[in-house]
Amino acid sequence: MFINRRLKEINLKIVYYGPALSGKTTNLQYIHAHTNPQIRGELVSVKTHEDRTLFFDFLQLELGEVMGLKPKFHLYTVPGQVFYVASRKLVLQGADGVVFVADSQQDRLNDNLQSLRDMKTYLAEMGHEVDDFPLVLQFNKRDLPDAAPVPLLRSTLAANGRPCLEAVAIEGVGVFDTLKAIIRQVVSKVQGRLG
Repeated sequence: MFINRRLKEINLKIVYYGPALSGKTTNLQYIHAHTNPQIRGELVSVKTHEDRTLFFDFLQLELGEVMGLKPKFHLYTVPGQVFYVASRKLVLQGADGVVFVADSQQDRLNDNLQSLRDMKTYLAEMGHEVDDFPLVLQFNKRDLPDAAPVPLLRSTLAANGRPCLEAVAIEGVGVFDTLKAIIRQVVSKVQGRLG
């Protein structure tokens, strides 16, 4: 969180985190394509030759007001590939909230779990109370025939009462519901800190 009192702005960072090819970039692409250009910036992506996220994707949204300040939400994705550990940590630095994008396919359960464990470890290393940190779980790719049952995903990823939303990001299903859920958590946390 960064507050610019002169401009009456509050900058908040939301990171979309998850294993490779889970749909993090697809979420941001859908948000960008279906949001009024007057309240959003350009979608910036740093990609490899194979069109995979190399460092991050970035999108800025300006929505509403928080305690007399105009919030600017900076949405980032992390690269999912395991060998980009340093990049994932760097992008996660300074996050005010996280959307964990899980791939619902049965054969990706271990990838989801490992990615979630890594994320929690990095947040703890950064001094965050992980159990109190704004986090929404998105179960993406629900349209695939081998999608794991939602109760299995909840228990495997130890949802523990956190918001869990089903999604088909490529079609936009659940994308804005997920975004609204994380924004609500982040704004509530900020109001608690500023109030």
